Amino acid sequence: MAKGYWVARVDVSNEEGYKPYAVANPGIFQKFGGRFIVRGGKFNNPEGQSRSRNVVIEFPDYETAMACYNSPEYQANIKVRQPHSMADLIIIEGYDGPQP
Repeated sequence: MAKGYWVARVDVSNEEGYKPYAVANPGIFQKFGGRFIVRGGKFNNPEGQSRSRNVVIEFPDYETAMACYNSPEYQANIKVRQPHSMADLIIIEGYDGPQP
């Protein structure tokens, strides 16, 4: 079964206001079997537009990734984040087919 992923790009405008959101996330993600694959770090943006932070979170499957996003805990935490950042987030099913 293919994994599910959140791919987020974020610009934070208020670090102090954003901190409670970041602190609450690991507990929410853990409840749904999520784990950070990418959390910040050095990056290069050779094409298109970027934001200052990039995050990839892996979940057991696409349905669980969606359930985490739609959970009451995460929906409440979005409201903590929104006044302090701009984000792009996609939830995508991983590839589980043949490799080259």
